[in-house]
Amino acid sequence: MSDPEKASPYVNGNFDPGGPLDPARALIPHVVRLNERRVARGFWPKIRKVAVLIPFASEALAVWYCARDEETPVAAKAMMLAALAYFVMPFDAIPDVIAGIGYTDDAAVFMAMLTLVGKNLKPRHRAAAQAAVDQLREDRA
Repeated sequence: MSDPEKASPYVNGNFDPGGPLDPARALIPHVVRLNERRVARGFWPKIRKVAVLIPFASEALAVWYCARDEETPVAAKAMMLAALAYFVMPFDAIPDVIAGIGYTDDAAVFMAMLTLVGKNLKPRHRAAAQAAVDQLREDRA
């Protein structure tokens, strides 16, 4: 198969950092607004369902609290919203309904994002997240 026939021009190392797969696109204002809407609609319903199932629920909630904090830098918020939007999307690389491995891609996205902007998570975000996870797990018991 020749290059023009490939499904993606980015196969075999032809990645263009300024192209459609560029992580910096998460910082484009209309993408940030789209992610904000996705997260606003889907985060709490999803976290309520899965808080007892996923080991990174506290981290997801801490990121949510940090992304809503006015003191968090805009670029960090954009990256956090992108990770949260991926978490709430009904389709992703590994479907969440696959028992045992369904949330591994979501966890990987969170860990990558935390590596980049995790320094913005404050003890108050982590404390609020832990309290919310404890409450969610208590409600499910």
